Amino acid sequence: MTTQQACLVAVGSTNPVKVNAVRRAIRLLCLADVQGVEVDSGVPSQPLGAHEIVLGAVNRAVNALRKLDADYGVGVEAGVVETGIEPLELQAAAIVDREGYVTVGLSQAFPLPRDWISERNNRVELGTIAARITGRKGIGEKLGLIGYLTAGLVTRTDLAYNAVVMALVPRLNPSLYKSLPRIDEIIEKLRREKQSL
Repeated sequence: MTTQQACLVAVGSTNPVKVNAVRRAIRLLCLADVQGVEVDSGVPSQPLGAHEIVLGAVNRAVNALRKLDADYGVGVEAGVVETGIEPLELQAAAIVDREGYVTVGLSQAFPLPRDWISERNNRVELGTIAARITGRKGIGEKLGLIGYLTAGLVTRTDLAYNAVVMALVPRLNPSLYKSLPRIDEIIEKLRREKQSL
């Protein structure tokens, strides 16, 4: 599926997990020079709810694209959604292009211990909680919490990779996805919906 066209891809993070996941996935789209850059996500450091997670990914992608004047910007944001049964951690990926179109994908989600809820609701980062409980510093830049919980069977890189691949689906199938949303439409809609929650 890879085209022979070269492209510059800016990842809205310098976290090696996110950059490596994008590097693995984006080769489905083009021959990519992938560079991670520090950008603002525009959401709290511990996103709560699908709106904040997706908005954070979109903001990271847009800010990275602009910072490097890249062909594509990719943002990956992890956060927690409440299902009413168990809190779930998942990752969202957003891919934006120079024309202003955005595509979004999600990773698999996994349940978190319920006794972490109060700290999480106070916006304590999940990585901080996980590092303290597991005794593994920098857990979010290595296997991640999911890697710890599955004894390495599934890693944080896997979750980020899968989210990016899901965001690539419309770009890999343009004959089926003829009309992609624009960045400004998505950001406005996410902000409006968040305010109504």
